[in-house]
Amino acid sequence: MKFKYLLLISLSFTTISVSAQKRKSVSGQSSSAATSLSRPKLVVGLVVDQMRWDYLYRYYDRYQTGGFKRLLNEGFTCENTNIDYIPTVTAAGHTCIYTGSVPAIHGIAGNDFIIQATGKSMYCTDDSTVRAVGSTSKAGQMSPRNLLVTTVTDELRLATNFRSKVIGIALKDRGGILPAGHAANAAYWFDDTSGNWISSTYYMTDLPTWAKKFNDQKIPEKYLKQDWNPLYPINTYLQSASDNSAKYEGKFAGTTTPTLPVKTSELYNGRMGMIRSTPFGNTMTLDLAKAAIEGEQLGKNTVTDFLAVSLSSTDYVGHQFGPNSVEVEDTYLRLDKDLASFFSYLDATVGKGNYSVFITADHGAAHNTNFLKDHNIPAGLWDDAATAKEMNAMLEDKYKVKNLVISMDNYQVNFSNAAIKKEGLNEDAIKLDCIQYLQKQPAIAFAVDMQKAQTANLPEELRSRIINGYNVEHSGGIQIILKPGWFSGHGATGTTHGTWNPYDTHIPLVFMGWGIKHGSLTRQTHMTDIAPTVASLLHIQAPNGNIGKTISEVLVQEKR
Repeated sequence: MKFKYLLLISLSFTTISVSAQKRKSVSGQSSSAATSLSRPKLVVGLVVDQMRWDYLYRYYDRYQTGGFKRLLNEGFTCENTNIDYIPTVTAAGHTCIYTGSVPAIHGIAGNDFIIQATGKSMYCTDDSTVRAVGSTSKAGQMSPRNLLVTTVTDELRLATNFRSKVIGIALKDRGGILPAGHAANAAYWFDDTSGNWISSTYYMTDLPTWAKKFNDQKIPEKYLKQDWNPLYPINTYLQSASDNSAKYEGKFAGTTTPTLPVKTSELYNGRMGMIRSTPFGNTMTLDLAKAAIEGEQLGKNTVTDFLAVSLSSTDYVGHQFGPNSVEVEDTYLRLDKDLASFFSYLDATVGKGNYSVFITADHGAAHNTNFLKDHNIPAGLWDDAATAKEMNAMLEDKYKVKNLVISMDNYQVNFSNAAIKKEGLNEDAIKLDCIQYLQKQPAIAFAVDMQKAQTANLPEELRSRIINGYNVEHSGGIQIILKPGWFSGHGATGTTHGTWNPYDTHIPLVFMGWGIKHGSLTRQTHMTDIAPTVASLLHIQAPNGNIGKTISEVLVQEKR
């Protein structure tokens, strides 16, 4: 009898144990999971080019539930994320997001930068050793070889013995190449000449079948033939200035006013690159992202895959029309719909709860200077080309050498170091002459000799940003900091970016999905913190140039 009683108890405990294991298995925490590493099936990084932080809320009431609102209502938003360096431009921004590093270390000191040893200009992803794949255009002569450090996508490839698939996609070559890193399976970007999505021989010798099929559909032409009509009645765009704000907005060639609708079907005339400056460029980019997920079976791997997508059309539209335009508002409302469709696609193919996504921006943008002045806010345009010409005349008069200043790109004075050395000139004296000249200009707040930045008389926050942005091999000897509301340019319409101010450096950062808490954070975080946070999520090493810190509040704490 006693034996039967003990046997009954033993069987009961066995039943309870098996039942508990089954319950754990359903929740993704089976007994086998306790001895294996848990990771998402897919990570998707979304960079919205030129998205100011306030766009999350400026148009919030008009967003639908599945796009930006879903990110905010299901995910974790870091409300005070700032860029750690200047100049705030596309190449440096995409690189910082994925490396956790700054131009001083990663080497991508601008979209274009001057090689200080030679005085020659270098485009960030130029590579003459490779050729286009999918086109005969020179637009394919691109690779990540100018990037000096690893990306979080590289580290994922290393951590999985290169079993993870990593793909980068963007209209802009730099937006697809730099996030994907050195070891990526592929990066794809748009070629205006052929109207195709292309790659380079750095990655492959031929486009995969799925990419060829996508190109065969002539998607750019399909969208441009639809015309850019406003999503809603024009009088409902209450967050924007009048649609016909010719004083502030640039217009398309062949049109008389900067207004919607835009008859793209009549204007493009075979020029497929026009799609960049319409919301359809973002739609097409996410179409390709879906095709890549299906074609490469991303998220079906035995290890985590990574898809890095940059949405570039927001930048083109923003530059042309400015932040207070109906066109920008319409672009974000359409992007919101596209994101909702994309997240639904991920739910259906990878599975809701199986993927992690983050969305951020490479930089923001200033208000149009005329718009600000018309509302009694100090602003203005600084003519960098005229400044360079005047400085060269001054220096030639004193030192008898022509063109000692060769570039003013990235708000930096780039000198002809070869000429200075050849003529035996005093570099410090030349810099001092230029700084004294620059500081008399009404647009300029500070002009700093970067060899003496640590002792320069300027706020600490600005000092750290210019030091982080200064790469000794790729950056000019003097850093120029304009007054708030000012930026370099010659045209009165549209806008740009590149400065230290909050409108350029305060960016959105929202995480959602596997391993992510729901919540928000108002303490200051940094663009450099994104890569180490993703690395912590994936339990992999941070990139080798990383200086950021994990935003631990974002991540679900796993029990071990």
